[in-house]
This record gives sequence, structure tokens and C-alpha cells, in this order.
Amino acid sequence: MVADSKKIMNLLKTARGQLDTVIKMAEEDRYCVDISTQLLAVEGLLNSANKQIITAHLKNCVNNAETEKDRNEKIDELVNLMGKIMK
Repeated sequence: MVADSKKIMNLLKTARGQLDTVIKMAEEDRYCVDISTQLLAVEGLLNSANKQIITAHLKNCVNNAETEKDRNEKIDELVNLMGKIMK
């Protein structure tokens, strides 16, 4: 992975910490809207990490594909991934 690994790891570790907080809040039967707000924050961090990974894939893996066939396969992978994201 050519993406900024340190930045991505920080995002993922922060998301993990916030998710632990969400679990604790649910166990404590905290206010639903507060739990949902924290879940949205976790989603935002995961989306940011995913965006950076996909961007690195486009800039490096797709751009540096050796053949047109390889490049098209990598593009098809992204199209399939986008279908999953947009569900």
C-alpha cells in the first residue's frame, strides 16, 4: 500500500477507540442519540481512511498497471467496490 500508512493507522486506531466508547455507552444504556452521534463519528473516520486507500490505489496501482488488461481489471475492481459502498 502506497498510501500514507501512518495517517491511515491513526484514523483506524482513533475509530477503534471511539468504537470502544460506543460499546461502553451501549452497555451503560446511555441516551440513544448520543450513541448514534458517536457511531457517525466512527463512520466518518473509517470513510476517511477508505478514501485515502482508494485514492492511493487509483494513483499507484491503476496508473502503474503494466498492461491495459491489468489496468481494466483494477478499474473493474474499483467499480465493484463502489457498488458495495453505494448500497
